[in-house]
Amino acid sequence: MMGSRIQMAAAIAIGIMAGTAPARAEVAQCRFIQAKAEREACYQRQEAALAAKRKPEPSAESKTLETMRQMRQDDDAVYRSINNICRGC
Repeated sequence: MMGSRIQMAAAIAIGIMAGTAPARAEVAQCRFIQAKAEREACYQRQEAALAAKRKPEPSAESKTLETMRQMRQDDDAVYRSINNICRGC
């Protein structure tokens, strides 16, 4: 029982370390580039990748607002077409 817990903890620790290794490797990779222009380009690529990861996905609220805007535009189009109908001519 105790051995399986230790094995499970070791597997989790290895998984966590493996998941963070590529990010650290990229940072180290840029640091050791000798040419300044290439090093700066590497840092910019990393920054762009980080910004893309941090960019929040559209929330349900923003989707709802967009749906409401579209409905309002559709309603306005219907109201305009109704106003053009001759009433009691």
